[in-house]
Amino acid sequence: MAVFQSKKYRSAAAANTFGARYRALLAKRPFLLFGLPFMSVIVGASFVLTPATAIRYERHDRKVRQMTRDEELGVGKSGRKVDIREEYYRLAAKDLDNWEQKRVKRLKGESDGIL
Repeated sequence: MAVFQSKKYRSAAAANTFGARYRALLAKRPFLLFGLPFMSVIVGASFVLTPATAIRYERHDRKVRQMTRDEELGVGKSGRKVDIREEYYRLAAKDLDNWEQKRVKRLKGESDGIL
Protein backbone atom coordinates (compact mmCIF):
# COMPACT_ATOMS: atom_id res chain seq x y z
CA MET A 1 0.00 0.00 0.00
CA ALA A 2 1.10 3.51 -0.77
CA VAL A 3 1.65 5.99 2.02
CA PHE A 4 -0.06 9.35 1.59
CA GLN A 5 1.79 12.51 2.40
CA SER A 6 0.55 14.49 5.40
CA LYS A 7 1.42 17.76 3.71
CA LYS A 8 -1.26 19.24 1.44
CA TYR A 9 -0.29 20.20 -2.08
CA ARG A 10 -0.46 23.90 -2.82
CA SER A 11 0.44 25.30 -6.19
CA ALA A 12 2.94 28.13 -6.63
CA ALA A 13 0.16 30.54 -7.61
CA ALA A 14 -1.78 29.78 -4.42
CA ALA A 15 1.36 30.19 -2.29
CA ASN A 16 1.65 33.86 -3.22
CA THR A 17 -1.84 34.88 -2.10
CA PHE A 18 -2.51 36.90 1.03
CA GLY A 19 -4.33 34.00 2.68
CA ALA A 20 -1.48 31.58 2.14
CA ARG A 21 1.10 34.01 3.54
CA TYR A 22 -1.16 34.77 6.53
CA ARG A 23 -1.66 31.04 7.20
CA ALA A 24 2.11 30.45 7.15
CA LEU A 25 2.81 33.37 9.48
CA LEU A 26 -0.07 32.35 11.76
CA ALA A 27 1.56 28.98 12.33
CA LYS A 28 4.76 30.76 13.47
CA ARG A 29 3.22 33.56 15.59
CA PRO A 30 -0.37 32.69 16.58
CA PHE A 31 -0.77 35.26 19.38
CA LEU A 32 0.56 38.17 17.37
CA LEU A 33 -1.65 37.50 14.33
CA PHE A 34 -4.80 36.13 15.99
CA GLY A 35 -4.83 36.66 19.77
CA LEU A 36 -3.75 40.29 19.84
CA PRO A 37 -6.27 41.52 17.22
CA PHE A 38 -9.02 39.51 18.92
CA MET A 39 -8.27 40.98 22.35
CA SER A 40 -7.99 44.51 20.94
CA VAL A 41 -11.44 44.17 19.34
CA ILE A 42 -12.90 43.04 22.69
CA VAL A 43 -11.30 45.93 24.62
CA GLY A 44 -12.19 48.47 21.91
CA ALA A 45 -15.82 47.29 21.86
CA SER A 46 -16.09 47.79 25.61
CA PHE A 47 -14.97 51.42 25.21
CA VAL A 48 -17.45 51.96 22.37
CA LEU A 49 -20.38 50.32 24.19
CA THR A 50 -19.86 52.10 27.53
CA PRO A 51 -21.41 55.43 26.39
CA ALA A 52 -24.29 53.59 24.72
CA THR A 53 -25.04 51.75 27.96
CA ALA A 54 -24.82 54.99 29.94
CA ILE A 55 -27.36 56.62 27.60
CA ARG A 56 -29.70 53.67 28.11
CA TYR A 57 -29.60 53.94 31.90
CA GLU A 58 -29.96 57.74 31.84
CA ARG A 59 -33.10 57.39 29.72
CA HIS A 60 -34.48 54.82 32.16
CA ASP A 61 -33.73 57.11 35.11
CA ARG A 62 -35.62 59.97 33.44
CA LYS A 63 -38.70 57.76 33.06
CA VAL A 64 -38.59 56.14 36.51
CA ARG A 65 -37.84 58.59 39.26
CA GLN A 66 -38.29 58.61 43.00
CA MET A 67 -41.44 60.28 44.32
CA THR A 68 -41.19 63.09 46.82
CA ARG A 69 -43.03 62.88 50.14
CA ASP A 70 -45.68 65.38 48.97
CA GLU A 71 -46.37 63.34 45.82
CA GLU A 72 -46.71 60.18 47.92
CA LEU A 73 -49.33 61.81 50.12
CA GLY A 74 -51.33 63.05 47.13
CA VAL A 75 -51.49 59.75 45.25
CA GLY A 76 -54.50 58.12 46.93
CA LYS A 77 -56.64 61.21 47.58
CA SER A 78 -58.97 60.75 44.60
CA GLY A 79 -60.15 57.25 45.71
CA ARG A 80 -62.66 56.52 48.44
CA LYS A 81 -61.52 56.08 52.02
CA VAL A 82 -61.27 52.45 53.09
CA ASP A 83 -62.19 51.34 56.58
CA ILE A 84 -61.53 47.68 57.37
CA ARG A 85 -64.54 47.40 59.68
CA GLU A 86 -66.86 48.87 57.08
CA GLU A 87 -65.56 46.45 54.44
CA TYR A 88 -66.07 43.53 56.82
CA TYR A 89 -69.69 44.42 57.54
CA ARG A 90 -70.41 45.13 53.86
CA LEU A 91 -69.20 41.65 52.98
CA ALA A 92 -71.03 40.04 55.91
CA ALA A 93 -74.31 41.69 54.81
CA LYS A 94 -74.23 39.82 51.51
CA ASP A 95 -75.85 36.41 51.38
CA LEU A 96 -72.84 34.29 50.48
CA ASP A 97 -74.70 30.97 50.78
CA ASN A 98 -77.37 31.81 48.21
CA TRP A 99 -75.74 32.23 44.83
CA GLU A 100 -76.16 30.94 41.31
CA GLN A 101 -73.50 29.98 38.79
CA LYS A 102 -73.99 31.64 35.40
CA ARG A 103 -72.18 30.76 32.17
CA VAL A 104 -70.42 33.51 30.27
CA LYS A 105 -71.82 34.15 26.82
CA ARG A 106 -69.42 32.88 24.14
CA LEU A 107 -68.53 34.67 20.93
CA LYS A 108 -69.81 33.24 17.66
CA GLY A 109 -67.68 30.29 16.58
CA GLU A 110 -65.90 30.01 19.93
CA SER A 111 -65.89 26.65 21.69
CA ASP A 112 -68.10 26.62 24.78
CA GLY A 113 -66.18 23.78 26.45
CA ILE A 114 -69.16 21.44 26.69
CA LEU A 115 -68.36 17.95 25.47
